[in-house]
Amino acid sequence: MTDADTADLTRRLLPDELLPVLRERAAEHDRTNSFFDEDLADLRDRGYLRLLVPETLGGLGASLLDATRLQRRLASAAPATALGINMHLVVTGAALVAVRRGNQRARRILERAGRGELFAFGISEVGNEAMLFDAATTAVAVDGGWELTGTKIFTSLSPAWTALVTHGREAGPDGSEDRLVFGAIGRSEAVEVLGDWDTHGMRASQSSTTRLHAAPLLAEDVITTTPVGPNPDPFLFGVFGTFEILLAAVYTGVAERAVEVGAEIATTRRSATRGIVHADDPDIRRRLADAAIGLDGSVLQIERLAADLDAVGADPADPGATDHGARWFLQFSGVKSRATEAALSAVDQVLRASGGAHYFRGSELERLSRDVRAGIYHPSDDESVHASYAKALLGEVGAER
Repeated sequence: MTDADTADLTRRLLPDELLPVLRERAAEHDRTNSFFDEDLADLRDRGYLRLLVPETLGGLGASLLDATRLQRRLASAAPATALGINMHLVVTGAALVAVRRGNQRARRILERAGRGELFAFGISEVGNEAMLFDAATTAVAVDGGWELTGTKIFTSLSPAWTALVTHGREAGPDGSEDRLVFGAIGRSEAVEVLGDWDTHGMRASQSSTTRLHAAPLLAEDVITTTPVGPNPDPFLFGVFGTFEILLAAVYTGVAERAVEVGAEIATTRRSATRGIVHADDPDIRRRLADAAIGLDGSVLQIERLAADLDAVGADPADPGATDHGARWFLQFSGVKSRATEAALSAVDQVLRASGGAHYFRGSELERLSRDVRAGIYHPSDDESVHASYAKALLGEVGAER
């Protein structure tokens, strides 16, 4: 898409007049701990759920780069809505990348999304630090597919999804290696949503715990099977990349809104003692500038890596296409870590610059300060990112030198 096409897409999907409506709803959903039904309906009607679906399959044919810009804009108005929608975009974006890398089974995800299905993402499990590369949930082969039994946590969109992309571990027969089975399951009596989402922030995402009780996964809805452990499977590569990049975009969007609000406060808040507006206070100016500098760096990194991932499967001779090779996963986890840390720091700087009135509930900054903190809990967390970079630099701990 050209810049003009992207601007037209933004006006169509997230016009200026919609943002204050989303912002008002976001405050109410946070207060009542309720799901963003009205936002979802508005976004669905505008075609937002078909954003990354190719035009040939009924979608808008947007790029991941376009999606990062739109998600930053959506997050600036309704952070939890953006985080919830992120999970659907991760599934469709991963399917798009997988198809480009040769997994044609992932095309079914795009076809279903083009027909209006809402995908959620059920991978996280208590204590499973390997995430995509292992599972405590079991997968047992039955006629026509598998049955999945286990507990998934942080399943966003829990009140509304129509298909849940999830995984289970299948025991290898006769002592052979176990494998992981990934696919999309539907709602049934075998899927129990606990409705236990009552959190510090990102409340409207309603990312409840989901229990699978021999939940049926049809063979036709299997996306891929992989060995246990890190591997270059096209769908898992797509999930990892789109997940990390779109998370980085959402939390950057939250912080960008905080800086915007902080600047508005600084131009109207006065010091009675000194007789100046806070916009003229050098300490306030420095804090807000520091926040803006960090976010500018995040945007550049997000957009560069999104463009690189968009180019997967493109002409390798294209000078705009960068293949990061063995460093793809480091780049994915690194951009998420840097962007979420920069967002957290930026929001904290704005809070320090804006006065005690914004410590009270009802302040938009107070809500943004809680929402942005959810970023530290998403994979890849700060510890795993540092461990991965240390391994790339220094090798395994205890290795012979």
